[in-house]
Amino acid sequence: MSQKSAAPLKEAAPPRMTLASVTRGKQREPMSLLVYGVEKIGKSTFASEAPSPIFLDAEKGTEEIDVARFPTPETWEDVLEAVRALASGEHTYRTLVLDTLDWIEPLLWAFICKRDGFPTIESYGFGKGYATALDEWRVLLAGLERLRIVRRMNVILLAHSWIKSFKNPEGLDFDRYELKLNPKAGGLLKEWPKAVLFANHETIATEEKKTKRVRGVATGARLIYTNRTAAYDAGNRYNLPDSLPLDWAEFAAAVDAGQSADPQVLIEEITRKAKEIGGEIEKQTAASLERVGSDAVKLAKLNSWVNSKHSAATAQKDG
Repeated sequence: MSQKSAAPLKEAAPPRMTLASVTRGKQREPMSLLVYGVEKIGKSTFASEAPSPIFLDAEKGTEEIDVARFPTPETWEDVLEAVRALASGEHTYRTLVLDTLDWIEPLLWAFICKRDGFPTIESYGFGKGYATALDEWRVLLAGLERLRIVRRMNVILLAHSWIKSFKNPEGLDFDRYELKLNPKAGGLLKEWPKAVLFANHETIATEEKKTKRVRGVATGARLIYTNRTAAYDAGNRYNLPDSLPLDWAEFAAAVDAGQSADPQVLIEEITRKAKEIGGEIEKQTAASLERVGSDAVKLAKLNSWVNSKHSAATAQKDG
């Protein structure tokens, strides 16, 4: 009677989750950003100043900007194909810009409708088409994350905003800026980036002495807002001040300052702006710097406060 030899045992893969594999400290990874805001404010120009960008320009918003770009995507497959090309091909691009998500979303709807045999996204039934689309958004995000981690590329998602009524569970409803996307998709796409930034023109409310009417006065500044308020969604993991100029160099410097172990750059910037304001603000700022020392988070908050005072002082001088 012949004996069968036993199949060789497969060697178990070494465990990944061991105490020896524990690391600590900040890790500098390529950026993932979602920048949305009002039309024609300069979102594409901002992204074009990122390191070695290539655009996937569904909106054709870069025609007057000298940047590298893929052919205008006409289908959802075109969008995924461009991401795969960057993942597998040899190139020197360091940033992918999707411009804009709200122009790409209809391509996704057309794709799943054709695949599933529905004439429109609404034909799936109440909300079901938009829920089905989320799976494809996740496919795109997985590809973008591979670009960021494996190919070490920054990824910038651009989108427009619109004003929607917010159903406030704690009180009266109010209007706010939101991503110009289906809310389900917007919620998913805001979860992935390291920073969600809202871009808008700076406006200061002033009250007329005689009529007591309040009117908005534009300062001419274009800003990105980095933390959530009742008026818009935003947030970041870079210890950024509440607002920054819509300028890549300024944004990158703020990221470096927020992530740097040496807070001296931020201290010098705070001191400079406080000196330009002068008076009591300069004294308060100096006292605050003494209290917060080198705490990066507290310095970021102080910088945000000084920024607001600096903007108000500048607007008053211009007025």
